[in-house]
Amino acid sequence: MKEFFLSGASSQPLHIDYRAELNDEQFQVVTEGDGPCLVLAGAGSGKTRAVTYRVAWLLEHGVPADRILLLTFTNKAAKEMVVRAETLLKSYPQGLWAGTFHSVANRLLRMYGDRTPFGRNFSILDEDDATDLMKLCIKERKVKITGERFPSANVMKNIMSYSVNARLPITEIIEDRHPALMAYIADILEIAKKYAAEKERQQTMDFDDLLVKLLELLKNDNDLREQLATKFAYILVDEFQDTNIIQAELVDLLSSVHRNLLVVGDDAQSIYSFRAAEIKNILDFPEHYEGAKTFRLLTNYRSTPEILAVANAVIKNNKEQFKKDLEAVVKSGDLPLLVPAADERQEAQYVTEQILELIEGGTKLKQIAVLFRAAFHSQALEFELMKRNIPYEYRGGMKFFERAHIKDAIAHLRLTRNVKDGMAWIRALQLQPGFGLATASKAASFFGELSDIGAALSSTPPFSPKVMMGWKKTADILATMMAGYSPAEMLRNFAGSDGYNEYLSAEYPNVRERREDLEQFSVFAEQYQEIGPFLDAIALTGDFGVRVDDPASVGADATVGPYDSTDDKLILSTIHQAKGLEWDSVFIIHLAEGSFPHQRSYGEEGGMAEERRLFYVAATRARRRLYFTYPVTSGYEHIEIRQPSQFVKEIPRDAVEEVRLRTSTPSWAQNSYGRGDYNKPYNRQVTQDFDDEPTIVLDNHGERISKPMPGSFLRNIDDL
Repeated sequence: MKEFFLSGASSQPLHIDYRAELNDEQFQVVTEGDGPCLVLAGAGSGKTRAVTYRVAWLLEHGVPADRILLLTFTNKAAKEMVVRAETLLKSYPQGLWAGTFHSVANRLLRMYGDRTPFGRNFSILDEDDATDLMKLCIKERKVKITGERFPSANVMKNIMSYSVNARLPITEIIEDRHPALMAYIADILEIAKKYAAEKERQQTMDFDDLLVKLLELLKNDNDLREQLATKFAYILVDEFQDTNIIQAELVDLLSSVHRNLLVVGDDAQSIYSFRAAEIKNILDFPEHYEGAKTFRLLTNYRSTPEILAVANAVIKNNKEQFKKDLEAVVKSGDLPLLVPAADERQEAQYVTEQILELIEGGTKLKQIAVLFRAAFHSQALEFELMKRNIPYEYRGGMKFFERAHIKDAIAHLRLTRNVKDGMAWIRALQLQPGFGLATASKAASFFGELSDIGAALSSTPPFSPKVMMGWKKTADILATMMAGYSPAEMLRNFAGSDGYNEYLSAEYPNVRERREDLEQFSVFAEQYQEIGPFLDAIALTGDFGVRVDDPASVGADATVGPYDSTDDKLILSTIHQAKGLEWDSVFIIHLAEGSFPHQRSYGEEGGMAEERRLFYVAATRARRRLYFTYPVTSGYEHIEIRQPSQFVKEIPRDAVEEVRLRTSTPSWAQNSYGRGDYNKPYNRQVTQDFDDEPTIVLDNHGERISKPMPGSFLRNIDDL
């Protein structure tokens, strides 16, 4: 079999002028990428271009397409690279192995599956199929419920998937992430065994199995491992910093003969540890592969020098990393703005006003993004955008007021106000055991005949014993809520009730995030003293992107504001969902301690370093304009003073321009496109300097000053 070592020049004329079309960094990767190679590709440095041209270079130098393996994390990325290579070469690279880890694993298992218990004709379970199978395994176990609910099939699947991909025992994961479920550990382990056995009996695999079973096959079958490792003369891996232990081991085995392994990634953008991504795969690459070459792509084609200066300065504080500074190609622009706001509402108003200014200046809404660390950080901004009729697209989950747990809270709150609210009863009751749609509907009719919620709680409904157990949980939740005197207190009582917490823990793997959402909702509710006005505000503002003053548009897929194009919408996104994307202008909000970095990161090994990488990813999404904002206070009834994020403190003073806000509405805000819809001016205002000194408060338009006010930061909360 012919070997391919491409250090020499091709004897055939080349279709591509590589020297002319690549910068020096990219050219070196493309032409010298033999053997084990680590390509550290900074944000916006053209890594896709380098990988594509490397594939073209190999093909033009005589490497058969079917001996090249290109592994990516999305089918879209693989397709894009193949299409680009086809464009460069003027012909399709027939036979090239390109795709995600899972798609390539499936292809190999279809070829060699007869060497496994699953055969070649195994079925692949989609998420719904896998969930249904898990439900059957749980049902057959006949778990005796002694305390909290048994975890749902989705929670069980999440636990098992993380266990597989992180190579950690299920017991350890439950102890760390789901301690309330330790009482059921024996049942969970038995169900895990049953789930695995049923998949093998039925000759079906879930997505995790595709990687696991291929790895087992390569480890157990030396001849096949040698055959495949010989076949693939060149292996290229995109986004290597996102690989887990299984993926890294697969790559290692498949490249064991020729050792022509080129991995591309950026340790500074490793942000998926919660999915079991292992940053040590990229950090330890030079030590793991003896003689490995390291290339650096540091020329950034996306952002201004001012934006990169901030990103470079902050990421330098991570200890375990490959040191590198991105260098800008685009011309100089404005300094990023640092904007402390009095509270979350003023932060939301400022961001909204700046977005409107950008639109007036000619920027499309879809070229503006607001990024945040956690989903609940967008709540105040979403409320402001809905009031102003500004259309937006939410990425990283549901819009705040559309999330199931928020709707659950609202349904229970509605019942305390109106016992005849049938739809609220149906939603609330179906959260509890024994209630399906039909039973909940009958119960809603029964309670609808009563005078108020007190009468419902003291009644004896004609339910069966099983249904009565569920009703008692709902009644306990409502009674707990009724002990509160304000919407905020009632919501906190709801979130803290045993009945709802049992439901959350059993049904969802991301319980902590949902509890954070509920607390944020409670903080928002502190603005209201009575249930009625609060529920009315939510209902009238919360048609989620539809104009409530146009009855014909309610429930329609309508675009709001003066836009005719449905695709021009502001982007709201978690930072995790924003990775790999870019926008003209980017706002990073809620940059306060405990919010970003996330509170949990303080106690997790490597947690702060990953939070800093998240900041780096967020900052490098911006092309021309970058805004950092944070609320100095949170809460309404009980004011909490917030320190700026430590990442803000790591930015050099001369790398940003500080903005001070006041709350009076400038005259230019009183015209079209939803402007002028302000609440009453705040009576509590404070912002702070890097050095935690009090500063002069100016306006939402962003008039700028540089001198802090003298004196201590907070003398008396009443002075705010």
